[in-house]
Amino acid sequence: MEKDKQTRVRVDPARSAVPLSVWAEEWLERRVIGEATRCNYAGFVRNHLVPSLGRKPLAGLARRDFERFVQDIYRGGAGLAASTVNDRMVMVAAIMEAAVVDKRITENPARGIRISRRDVVAVDEDAMPTPAEVDLIAAHIAPPFRLAVYLQAGTGQRPSEALAFSNECRRSGFVRIRWQVSAKAHLEGCQTLFVPLKHRLEKECRDIPTALFVEQEIDAHLRRWKPVPVIFTGQKGKRIRLETFFAPRQPGAGVMPSIASYGYQFKKACLLAGLVDLDGKAKYSPRSLRHFFASTALANGVPIHEVSCWLGHRSVKTTVDIYGHLLPGAWERCREVLQRSMRPVPPDGTSLPSEEASSSVGSRAV
Repeated sequence: MEKDKQTRVRVDPARSAVPLSVWAEEWLERRVIGEATRCNYAGFVRNHLVPSLGRKPLAGLARRDFERFVQDIYRGGAGLAASTVNDRMVMVAAIMEAAVVDKRITENPARGIRISRRDVVAVDEDAMPTPAEVDLIAAHIAPPFRLAVYLQAGTGQRPSEALAFSNECRRSGFVRIRWQVSAKAHLEGCQTLFVPLKHRLEKECRDIPTALFVEQEIDAHLRRWKPVPVIFTGQKGKRIRLETFFAPRQPGAGVMPSIASYGYQFKKACLLAGLVDLDGKAKYSPRSLRHFFASTALANGVPIHEVSCWLGHRSVKTTVDIYGHLLPGAWERCREVLQRSMRPVPPDGTSLPSEEASSSVGSRAV
């Protein structure tokens, strides 16, 4: 108390006794952020922060509480990537910093807490379907969603991006992805049906080359279903019209399919196709198709920085962390380069003896 008086810091004990759950909800209500970001933040607070630390008063939270919290949600089976945990901890730090500014606590115990990138887990090779299994899923999923399967497997789109596919996306030899379905797009009365891509602003887009089979699946979809015009309001208040491929055509079916409804149909297709694990559950998820696209491209020599761009990763390091181990061609190229350098093969095709090869290398160096 004497130290606080000397530094002219005064905290009302009654104000610092507010539970973190109450303060976090109040903080979220005051934020001016995008709808998708608000939904993600609210979900993290509701599902992780409040159950773990929500009952504690602001003054009762210490740095070790947040350190333990981060480790628990990352290693405890929550299914969150290190980058996602770090992003959410920036939000948690902002929540506590607002309490400091509001004179409820004197220090921010959540500042700078994050998961080391060394802890990032690479994708499991068993989590990716084979080409035959991709066809099986497409054959068993509800027909309107068949194209979404091939958009993901053939262009690496996220589920929310594939569901936002429209006539405006299609180009000659590639697709231009600019929108993803909003987390609330399936609700009646939602005005912001589509939101910008992850890590991008409203005017930014991502171009991805398309193989012939993707073009054929798009044509087959259009022969059966005509695009549905959907008008929505962008983040800047401008009215935008898209000729969407996956908007419902039945009255009362909502405005846009949700990621949850697509995920349900995907899971059902896996079960019907017999693609199950030892517990009888669906072996794959929609994200598995994105892994299929990345692993197939990398295994066949496509440069990883190009794959990273097509996937929409913020940094190529993210791609390397997740898929870097899926580059068997790099191993063979390394072997060949070093063999040619150390034991070059003469024109007659016979390998030089070790001493002669060393002499040859020495003469070149001279």
